[in-house]
Amino acid sequence: MVCRELVEVVTDYLEERLSDLDRARFERHLAECPYCVAYLDQMRQTIAATGRLVEEDLAPEARRDLVRLFRDWRGDRPGTARSRSPRVPGSPGSRWA
Repeated sequence: MVCRELVEVVTDYLEERLSDLDRARFERHLAECPYCVAYLDQMRQTIAATGRLVEEDLAPEARRDLVRLFRDWRGDRPGTARSRSPRVPGSPGSRWA
């Protein structure tokens, strides 16, 4: 598993929805990547600080803005090619470093 794959399945990992095989791949990657360990820790801290948020808790404007921001970040707005891969915060070349 590479960092990009880990970022894409971190929620499934935290919610224990990964298959045994994928969970093992995830944990093998963590054993070798301090950046993803830090990212996983940040995700856990965020969840602990904010609790659970369900779609109905968001105002329609906030939901629309979040969806737009996520699409912009991923580079998959309608009519655009996916231009960037997600980066793990703190990893080399990360805009969050």
